Amino acid sequence: MSWFEYRNQVLCAESVSLAHIAKEVGTPLYCYSTAALKANYEEFVDAFRDRDVLIAYSVKANANQAVIATLSACGAGADVVSGGELQRALAAGVPGSRIVFSGVGKTFEELNYAINKKIFLINAESKSEIIEIEKIAKSKKRIIDIGIRLNPNTDAKTINQISTGKKEDKFGLTEKTFIELVKYAKNSKYVNLKCLSVHIGSQIVNNLPYEKMLKVIDRVIKKSNHKFEFVDLGGGIGIAYHNKTKKLNYKKYSISISKFLKNHNSKIIFEPGRSIIGDTGILISKIIYIKKTKSKDFIILDSAMNDLMRPALYGSNHKIIPVIKKGGSSKKTYEFVGPICESTDKFLTSKNFQKLKEKDLIIICDVGAYGMSLSSNYNVRPNPIEILIKGSKINIIKKRQKLIDLI
Repeated sequence: MSWFEYRNQVLCAESVSLAHIAKEVGTPLYCYSTAALKANYEEFVDAFRDRDVLIAYSVKANANQAVIATLSACGAGADVVSGGELQRALAAGVPGSRIVFSGVGKTFEELNYAINKKIFLINAESKSEIIEIEKIAKSKKRIIDIGIRLNPNTDAKTINQISTGKKEDKFGLTEKTFIELVKYAKNSKYVNLKCLSVHIGSQIVNNLPYEKMLKVIDRVIKKSNHKFEFVDLGGGIGIAYHNKTKKLNYKKYSISISKFLKNHNSKIIFEPGRSIIGDTGILISKIIYIKKTKSKDFIILDSAMNDLMRPALYGSNHKIIPVIKKGGSSKKTYEFVGPICESTDKFLTSKNFQKLKEKDLIIICDVGAYGMSLSSNYNVRPNPIEILIKGSKINIIKKRQKLIDLI
Protein backbone atom coordinates (compact mmCIF):
# COMPACT_ATOMS: atom_id res chain seq x y z
CA MET A 1 0.00 0.00 0.00
CA SER A 2 3.02 2.33 -0.38
CA TRP A 3 1.24 4.38 -3.07
CA PHE A 4 -1.70 4.88 -0.72
CA GLU A 5 -0.70 6.97 2.29
CA TYR A 6 -2.20 9.33 4.85
CA ARG A 7 -1.62 13.06 4.45
CA ASN A 8 -3.04 15.26 7.20
CA GLN A 9 -5.01 12.23 8.41
CA VAL A 10 -6.68 11.73 5.00
CA LEU A 11 -5.77 8.70 2.88
CA CYS A 12 -4.52 9.60 -0.60
CA ALA A 13 -3.91 7.66 -3.80
CA GLU A 14 -0.71 9.11 -5.22
CA SER A 15 -1.50 12.87 -5.06
CA VAL A 16 -5.29 12.67 -4.75
CA SER A 17 -7.41 12.60 -1.60
CA LEU A 18 -9.67 9.58 -1.52
CA ALA A 19 -12.30 11.61 0.32
CA HIS A 20 -12.27 14.00 -2.65
CA ILE A 21 -12.56 11.12 -5.14
CA ALA A 22 -15.52 9.62 -3.25
CA LYS A 23 -17.24 13.00 -3.20
CA GLU A 24 -16.66 13.47 -6.94
CA VAL A 25 -17.73 10.05 -8.26
CA GLY A 26 -19.65 8.43 -5.40
CA THR A 27 -19.27 5.02 -3.79
CA PRO A 28 -18.66 2.16 -4.03
CA LEU A 29 -15.69 2.63 -6.34
CA TYR A 30 -12.58 0.78 -7.39
CA CYS A 31 -9.44 2.92 -7.45
CA TYR A 32 -6.06 1.90 -8.88
CA SER A 33 -2.63 3.56 -8.82
CA THR A 34 -0.70 3.81 -12.09
CA ALA A 35 2.57 4.32 -10.20
CA ALA A 36 2.02 1.16 -8.15
CA LEU A 37 1.13 -0.83 -11.26
CA LYS A 38 4.29 0.23 -13.09
CA ALA A 39 6.46 -0.27 -10.01
CA ASN A 40 5.22 -3.85 -9.52
CA TYR A 41 5.82 -4.68 -13.17
CA GLU A 42 9.33 -3.22 -13.11
CA GLU A 43 10.13 -5.12 -9.91
CA PHE A 44 9.18 -8.35 -11.68
CA VAL A 45 11.20 -7.42 -14.79
CA ASP A 46 14.27 -6.56 -12.71
CA ALA A 47 14.12 -9.87 -10.83
CA PHE A 48 14.49 -11.86 -14.06
CA ARG A 49 16.32 -9.34 -16.25
CA ASP A 50 19.35 -11.58 -16.78
CA ARG A 51 17.47 -14.07 -18.96
CA ASP A 52 15.25 -14.12 -22.03
CA VAL A 53 11.67 -13.99 -20.73
CA LEU A 54 8.17 -13.13 -21.89
CA ILE A 55 6.08 -11.63 -19.10
CA ALA A 56 2.48 -12.28 -20.12
CA TYR A 57 0.17 -10.47 -17.69
CA SER A 58 -2.67 -12.74 -16.54
CA VAL A 59 -5.73 -10.85 -17.78
CA LYS A 60 -8.16 -12.80 -15.59
CA ALA A 61 -6.75 -11.03 -12.51
CA ASN A 62 -8.06 -7.69 -13.75
CA ALA A 63 -9.35 -7.33 -17.29
CA ASN A 64 -9.85 -3.57 -17.41
CA GLN A 65 -8.52 -2.40 -20.77
CA ALA A 66 -6.76 0.62 -19.26
CA VAL A 67 -4.85 -1.69 -16.91
CA ILE A 68 -3.90 -4.01 -19.77
CA ALA A 69 -2.89 -1.03 -21.97
CA THR A 70 -0.71 0.44 -19.21
CA LEU A 71 1.16 -2.84 -18.82
CA SER A 72 1.40 -3.38 -22.58
CA ALA A 73 3.07 0.04 -22.90
CA CYS A 74 5.64 -1.18 -20.34
CA GLY A 75 6.39 -4.18 -22.56
CA ALA A 76 4.10 -6.84 -21.08
CA GLY A 77 2.31 -9.48 -23.08
CA ALA A 78 -0.95 -11.12 -22.05
CA ASP A 79 -2.03 -14.52 -20.80
CA VAL A 80 -5.69 -15.03 -21.72
CA VAL A 81 -8.14 -17.83 -20.92
CA SER A 82 -11.13 -16.95 -23.11
CA GLY A 83 -11.97 -15.46 -26.46
CA GLY A 84 -13.29 -12.38 -24.67
CA GLU A 85 -10.02 -11.83 -22.81
CA LEU A 86 -8.14 -12.31 -26.08
CA GLN A 87 -10.22 -9.68 -27.84
CA ARG A 88 -9.83 -7.29 -24.91
CA ALA A 89 -6.03 -7.73 -24.85
CA LEU A 90 -5.82 -7.03 -28.58
CA ALA A 91 -8.10 -4.01 -28.20
CA ALA A 92 -5.83 -2.71 -25.42
CA GLY A 93 -2.87 -2.79 -27.80
CA VAL A 94 -1.12 -6.00 -26.83
CA PRO A 95 0.54 -7.41 -29.97
CA GLY A 96 -0.60 -10.90 -30.92
CA SER A 97 3.07 -11.90 -30.85
CA ARG A 98 3.01 -11.45 -27.04
CA ILE A 99 -0.25 -13.29 -26.28
CA VAL A 100 -0.50 -16.78 -24.78
CA PHE A 101 -3.91 -18.53 -24.81
CA SER A 102 -4.42 -20.92 -21.88
CA GLY A 103 -7.44 -22.74 -20.42
CA VAL A 104 -9.01 -26.19 -20.42
CA GLY A 105 -12.10 -25.53 -22.53
CA LYS A 106 -11.29 -23.41 -25.58
CA THR A 107 -14.11 -23.66 -28.12
CA PHE A 108 -13.69 -24.08 -31.86
CA GLU A 109 -14.68 -20.44 -32.35
CA GLU A 110 -12.13 -19.23 -29.80
CA LEU A 111 -9.32 -21.33 -31.28
CA ASN A 112 -10.20 -20.23 -34.80
CA TYR A 113 -10.15 -16.57 -33.73
CA ALA A 114 -6.79 -16.98 -31.97
CA ILE A 115 -5.28 -18.68 -35.01
CA ASN A 116 -6.62 -15.97 -37.32
CA LYS A 117 -5.00 -13.34 -35.10
CA LYS A 118 -1.66 -15.22 -35.26
CA ILE A 119 -1.09 -15.09 -31.53
CA PHE A 120 2.19 -16.26 -30.07
CA LEU A 121 1.13 -19.53 -28.48
CA ILE A 122 -1.83 -21.76 -27.65
CA ASN A 123 -1.30 -23.94 -24.56
CA ALA A 124 -3.31 -27.12 -25.14
CA GLU A 125 -4.61 -29.24 -22.26
CA SER A 126 -5.94 -32.37 -23.97
CA LYS A 127 -5.52 -34.51 -27.06
CA SER A 128 -9.00 -33.46 -28.17
CA GLU A 129 -7.92 -29.82 -28.12
CA ILE A 130 -4.83 -30.58 -30.20
CA ILE A 131 -6.99 -32.44 -32.73
CA GLU A 132 -9.31 -29.41 -32.90
CA ILE A 133 -6.31 -27.15 -33.53
CA GLU A 134 -5.09 -29.52 -36.23
CA LYS A 135 -8.46 -29.37 -38.01
CA ILE A 136 -8.35 -25.58 -38.12
CA ALA A 137 -4.69 -25.54 -39.13
CA LYS A 138 -5.35 -28.02 -41.95
CA SER A 139 -8.22 -25.92 -43.29
CA LYS A 140 -5.95 -22.88 -43.34
CA LYS A 141 -2.90 -24.80 -44.61
CA ARG A 142 -0.85 -23.58 -41.68
CA ILE A 143 1.34 -24.96 -38.91
CA ILE A 144 0.31 -23.68 -35.48
CA ASP A 145 2.68 -23.19 -32.54
CA ILE A 146 1.41 -24.88 -29.39
CA GLY A 147 2.39 -25.71 -25.86
CA ILE A 148 1.15 -28.65 -23.81
CA ARG A 149 0.25 -28.12 -20.17
CA LEU A 150 1.68 -30.55 -17.66
CA ASN A 151 0.04 -31.18 -14.31
CA PRO A 152 3.14 -31.63 -12.11
CA ASN A 153 1.13 -32.92 -9.12
CA THR A 154 2.67 -30.19 -6.97
CA ASP A 155 0.79 -28.84 -3.97
CA ALA A 156 1.12 -25.04 -3.92
CA LYS A 157 0.15 -25.02 -0.21
CA THR A 158 -2.42 -22.32 -0.83
CA ILE A 159 -6.22 -22.06 -0.72
CA ASN A 160 -7.80 -25.28 -2.07
CA GLN A 161 -10.13 -23.35 -4.36
CA ILE A 162 -7.18 -21.80 -6.24
CA SER A 163 -4.97 -24.88 -6.46
CA THR A 164 -4.34 -25.93 -10.06
CA GLY A 165 -1.31 -28.21 -10.02
CA LYS A 166 -2.39 -31.29 -8.03
CA LYS A 167 -3.39 -34.55 -9.73
CA GLU A 168 -7.02 -34.14 -8.63
CA ASP A 169 -7.28 -30.70 -10.26
CA LYS A 170 -8.83 -30.34 -13.73
CA PHE A 171 -5.82 -28.56 -15.21
CA GLY A 172 -3.01 -30.01 -17.29
CA LEU A 173 -2.02 -33.57 -18.09
CA THR A 174 -0.45 -36.37 -16.11
CA GLU A 175 3.19 -37.14 -16.83
CA LYS A 176 2.26 -40.29 -18.77
CA THR A 177 -0.35 -38.55 -20.95
CA PHE A 178 1.91 -35.56 -21.44
CA ILE A 179 4.71 -37.72 -22.88
CA GLU A 180 2.22 -39.53 -25.12
CA LEU A 181 0.98 -36.20 -26.49
CA VAL A 182 4.53 -34.95 -27.05
CA LYS A 183 5.06 -37.95 -29.36
CA TYR A 184 1.72 -37.29 -31.06
CA ALA A 185 2.50 -33.60 -31.63
CA LYS A 186 5.97 -34.36 -33.00
CA ASN A 187 4.39 -36.55 -35.69
CA SER A 188 1.73 -34.00 -36.59
CA LYS A 189 1.86 -32.07 -39.86
CA TYR A 190 -0.10 -29.14 -38.46
CA VAL A 191 1.24 -28.29 -35.00
CA ASN A 192 4.68 -27.24 -33.86
CA LEU A 193 5.29 -28.18 -30.23
CA LYS A 194 7.44 -25.41 -28.80
CA CYS A 195 6.42 -25.07 -25.14
CA LEU A 196 5.91 -27.02 -21.93
CA SER A 197 3.43 -25.17 -19.75
CA VAL A 198 2.60 -25.45 -16.03
CA HIS A 199 0.67 -23.45 -13.43
CA ILE A 200 0.35 -24.84 -9.94
CA GLY A 201 -1.95 -22.38 -8.18
CA SER A 202 -2.35 -18.86 -6.89
CA GLN A 203 -1.32 -16.71 -3.91
CA ILE A 204 1.98 -18.60 -3.51
CA VAL A 205 4.42 -16.87 -1.15
CA ASN A 206 6.75 -19.80 -0.44
CA ASN A 207 9.52 -20.77 -2.87
CA LEU A 208 9.37 -24.49 -2.07
CA PRO A 209 6.39 -25.34 -4.35
CA TYR A 210 8.14 -23.68 -7.30
CA GLU A 211 11.36 -25.58 -6.57
CA LYS A 212 9.43 -28.86 -6.51
CA MET A 213 7.66 -27.90 -9.73
CA LEU A 214 10.97 -27.21 -11.51
CA LYS A 215 12.33 -30.61 -10.47
CA VAL A 216 9.27 -32.33 -11.95
CA ILE A 217 9.57 -30.33 -15.18
CA ASP A 218 13.27 -31.23 -15.41
CA ARG A 219 12.49 -34.94 -15.08
CA VAL A 220 9.59 -34.87 -17.55
CA ILE A 221 11.54 -32.98 -20.23
CA LYS A 222 14.34 -35.53 -20.02
CA LYS A 223 11.80 -38.37 -20.32
CA SER A 224 10.07 -36.75 -23.27
CA ASN A 225 13.30 -36.44 -25.25
CA HIS A 226 12.01 -33.20 -26.78
CA LYS A 227 13.71 -29.82 -26.87
CA PHE A 228 11.21 -27.21 -25.76
CA GLU A 229 12.01 -23.75 -27.04
CA PHE A 230 9.92 -22.27 -24.21
CA VAL A 231 8.97 -23.33 -20.72
CA ASP A 232 5.89 -21.50 -19.42
CA LEU A 233 6.09 -21.43 -15.62
CA GLY A 234 2.67 -19.84 -15.21
CA GLY A 235 2.08 -17.33 -12.44
CA GLY A 236 0.51 -17.67 -9.01
CA ILE A 237 2.92 -15.41 -7.13
CA GLY A 238 1.15 -14.02 -4.08
CA ILE A 239 1.07 -10.68 -2.31
CA ALA A 240 1.16 -9.67 1.35
CA TYR A 241 -2.52 -9.20 2.20
CA HIS A 242 -1.54 -8.84 5.86
CA ASN A 243 1.55 -7.70 7.72
CA LYS A 244 2.23 -11.29 8.80
CA THR A 245 2.32 -12.54 5.19
CA LYS A 246 5.70 -12.68 3.48
CA LYS A 247 6.14 -11.93 -0.20
CA LEU A 248 7.74 -14.50 -2.48
CA ASN A 249 11.51 -14.17 -2.62
CA TYR A 250 12.10 -13.35 -6.31
CA LYS A 251 15.86 -13.79 -5.92
CA LYS A 252 15.47 -17.37 -4.66
CA TYR A 253 13.03 -18.16 -7.46
CA SER A 254 15.45 -16.72 -10.01
CA ILE A 255 18.29 -18.87 -8.63
CA SER A 256 16.09 -21.98 -8.87
CA ILE A 257 15.27 -21.17 -12.49
CA SER A 258 18.99 -20.63 -13.26
CA LYS A 259 19.76 -24.12 -11.92
CA PHE A 260 16.98 -25.56 -14.04
CA LEU A 261 18.21 -23.79 -17.19
CA LYS A 262 21.69 -25.28 -16.83
CA ASN A 263 20.13 -28.50 -18.15
CA HIS A 264 17.66 -26.93 -20.58
CA ASN A 265 18.33 -24.25 -23.18
CA SER A 266 14.80 -22.83 -23.06
CA LYS A 267 13.32 -19.37 -22.85
CA ILE A 268 10.96 -18.66 -19.97
CA ILE A 269 7.37 -17.41 -20.00
CA PHE A 270 5.79 -16.00 -16.85
CA GLU A 271 2.07 -15.30 -16.36
CA PRO A 272 1.90 -13.01 -13.30
CA GLY A 273 -1.41 -11.44 -12.38
CA ARG A 274 -2.00 -10.86 -8.66
CA SER A 275 1.65 -9.93 -8.00
CA ILE A 276 1.37 -7.12 -10.57
CA ILE A 277 -2.13 -5.72 -9.92
CA GLY A 278 -3.21 -7.00 -6.48
CA ASP A 279 -1.96 -4.27 -4.14
CA THR A 280 -2.50 -1.45 -6.65
CA GLY A 281 -6.28 -1.39 -6.13
CA ILE A 282 -8.64 -0.43 -3.31
CA LEU A 283 -12.41 -0.46 -2.89
CA ILE A 284 -13.86 2.70 -1.34
CA SER A 285 -17.14 2.17 0.51
CA LYS A 286 -19.53 4.28 2.57
CA ILE A 287 -21.19 3.15 5.78
CA ILE A 288 -24.95 3.04 5.21
CA TYR A 289 -26.02 1.95 8.70
CA ILE A 290 -24.50 0.79 11.96
CA LYS A 291 -26.57 -2.00 13.47
CA LYS A 292 -25.75 -2.36 17.16
CA THR A 293 -25.96 -5.65 19.04
CA LYS A 294 -24.74 -6.76 22.45
CA SER A 295 -21.67 -8.61 21.15
CA LYS A 296 -20.75 -6.50 18.11
CA ASP A 297 -21.78 -3.72 15.77
CA PHE A 298 -22.57 -4.57 12.16
CA ILE A 299 -21.02 -1.94 9.87
CA ILE A 300 -23.29 -2.14 6.83
CA LEU A 301 -21.50 -0.87 3.73
CA ASP A 302 -22.69 0.13 0.30
CA SER A 303 -20.21 -2.44 -1.09
CA ALA A 304 -21.27 -6.06 -1.14
CA MET A 305 -20.15 -9.53 -2.15
CA ASN A 306 -21.23 -8.81 -5.71
CA ASP A 307 -18.57 -6.05 -5.78
CA LEU A 308 -15.87 -8.10 -4.02
CA MET A 309 -16.44 -11.85 -4.10
CA ARG A 310 -13.15 -13.14 -2.61
CA PRO A 311 -14.18 -13.14 1.08
CA ALA A 312 -17.41 -15.05 0.33
CA LEU A 313 -15.81 -17.34 -2.26
CA TYR A 314 -12.51 -18.20 -0.56
CA GLY A 315 -12.95 -17.00 3.01
CA SER A 316 -10.16 -14.51 2.33
CA ASN A 317 -9.57 -11.45 4.51
CA HIS A 318 -8.77 -8.00 3.16
CA LYS A 319 -7.46 -5.34 5.50
CA ILE A 320 -9.93 -2.48 6.11
CA ILE A 321 -8.81 1.03 7.01
CA PRO A 322 -10.58 4.40 7.38
CA VAL A 323 -10.33 7.12 4.75
CA ILE A 324 -10.03 9.72 7.53
CA LYS A 325 -7.97 8.85 10.61
CA LYS A 326 -9.48 9.96 13.90
CA GLY A 327 -7.29 8.12 16.39
CA GLY A 328 -8.44 5.91 19.25
CA SER A 329 -10.29 2.62 18.94
CA SER A 330 -13.83 1.46 19.53
CA LYS A 331 -14.65 -0.70 22.52
CA LYS A 332 -17.05 -2.58 20.26
CA THR A 333 -16.29 -5.41 17.85
CA TYR A 334 -17.05 -4.28 14.32
CA GLU A 335 -18.15 -6.69 11.62
CA PHE A 336 -18.00 -5.13 8.16
CA VAL A 337 -20.80 -6.49 5.98
CA GLY A 338 -22.66 -5.72 2.76
CA PRO A 339 -26.39 -5.29 2.14
CA ILE A 340 -26.90 -8.50 0.12
CA CYS A 341 -29.30 -11.13 1.45
CA GLU A 342 -26.62 -13.75 2.13
CA SER A 343 -24.85 -14.54 5.40
CA THR A 344 -21.59 -14.81 3.47
CA ASP A 345 -21.86 -11.15 2.48
CA LYS A 346 -19.24 -10.03 4.98
CA PHE A 347 -15.69 -8.76 4.67
CA LEU A 348 -13.88 -8.61 8.01
CA THR A 349 -14.33 -8.59 11.79
CA SER A 350 -12.22 -6.10 13.75
CA LYS A 351 -11.81 -5.52 17.49
CA ASN A 352 -9.51 -2.50 17.39
CA PHE A 353 -10.94 -0.20 14.73
CA GLN A 354 -11.39 3.51 15.33
CA LYS A 355 -14.89 4.63 16.33
CA LEU A 356 -17.15 4.82 13.28
CA LYS A 357 -20.36 6.61 12.44
CA GLU A 358 -22.82 6.34 9.59
CA LYS A 359 -21.71 7.89 6.27
CA ASP A 360 -18.01 7.45 7.16
CA LEU A 361 -15.80 6.17 4.35
CA ILE A 362 -13.67 3.04 4.63
CA ILE A 363 -11.15 1.35 2.35
CA ILE A 364 -10.98 -2.37 1.57
CA CYS A 365 -7.33 -2.93 0.65
CA ASP A 366 -5.51 -5.00 -1.96
CA VAL A 367 -8.46 -5.68 -4.26
CA GLY A 368 -6.76 -5.02 -7.60
CA ALA A 369 -6.71 -8.75 -8.41
CA TYR A 370 -9.95 -10.76 -8.60
CA GLY A 371 -11.97 -7.84 -7.29
CA MET A 372 -13.76 -6.26 -10.20
CA SER A 373 -13.01 -9.28 -12.41
CA LEU A 374 -15.13 -11.55 -10.16
CA SER A 375 -17.89 -8.99 -9.63
CA SER A 376 -21.49 -9.68 -10.60
CA ASN A 377 -24.94 -8.13 -10.69
CA TYR A 378 -26.31 -10.37 -7.94
CA ASN A 379 -29.41 -8.83 -6.30
CA VAL A 380 -29.62 -6.67 -9.46
CA ARG A 381 -26.84 -4.42 -8.20
CA PRO A 382 -24.98 -2.30 -10.79
CA ASN A 383 -21.19 -2.65 -11.01
CA PRO A 384 -19.12 0.09 -9.37
CA ILE A 385 -17.13 2.75 -11.21
CA GLU A 386 -13.40 2.14 -11.77
CA ILE A 387 -10.81 4.89 -11.76
CA LEU A 388 -7.07 4.95 -12.41
CA ILE A 389 -5.00 7.61 -10.64
CA LYS A 390 -1.90 9.01 -12.33
CA GLY A 391 -0.25 11.61 -10.12
CA SER A 392 -2.97 14.18 -9.50
CA LYS A 393 -5.13 13.08 -12.43
CA ILE A 394 -8.31 11.03 -11.98
CA ASN A 395 -9.07 8.84 -15.02
CA ILE A 396 -12.42 7.08 -15.23
CA ILE A 397 -11.58 3.74 -16.84
CA LYS A 398 -15.03 2.18 -16.48
CA LYS A 399 -18.24 4.09 -15.87
CA ARG A 400 -20.55 3.14 -13.06
CA GLN A 401 -23.18 0.78 -14.39
CA LYS A 402 -26.69 2.23 -14.31
CA LEU A 403 -29.64 0.34 -12.94
CA ILE A 404 -31.56 1.01 -16.14
CA ASP A 405 -28.90 -1.04 -18.00
CA LEU A 406 -29.96 -4.08 -15.99
CA ILE A 407 -33.70 -3.68 -16.35
